[in-house]
Amino acid sequence: MSFQAQIDQDLKEAMKAKQAERLGVIRMLKSALKNLAIEKGGIDFVLDDATALSVVRKEMKKRQDSIEGFEKGNRPDLAAKEKAEAEILAAYLPKPFTPEEIAALVKDAIAEVGATSKAQMGAVMKVANERAAGRADGKTLSAAVNAQLS
Repeated sequence: MSFQAQIDQDLKEAMKAKQAERLGVIRMLKSALKNLAIEKGGIDFVLDDATALSVVRKEMKKRQDSIEGFEKGNRPDLAAKEKAEAEILAAYLPKPFTPEEIAALVKDAIAEVGATSKAQMGAVMKVANERAAGRADGKTLSAAVNAQLS
């Protein structure tokens, strides 16, 4: 089942179960996916799963930024709402790497590039990001690369 078909199925299930919050998040996600599909190739264009997952990551990042802002602004009620939405979105993302897996991935990327100093961090990050395929954020990868090249 494709990613977009899974979203459609979850939308129907949320409607039947009368899960208003989950339904709202899934509708927002479906809308974001449809907007990108229209941008890329028209109304009937179907996104591949990797592109669809990038939309989910983008929406997740928006929620994380909002949570930070609401917590700084002393608005725990709004932060809690954003956290609940982020949990629903997280169900669509692949399982993130553990710190040990990230360290191993970075070590392999450094070996592949042949990096010996921080000057080659960009090349290592490029390889590491490709291999992580969205299962680790850039900040975490950057910190791991920086630690291993030091």
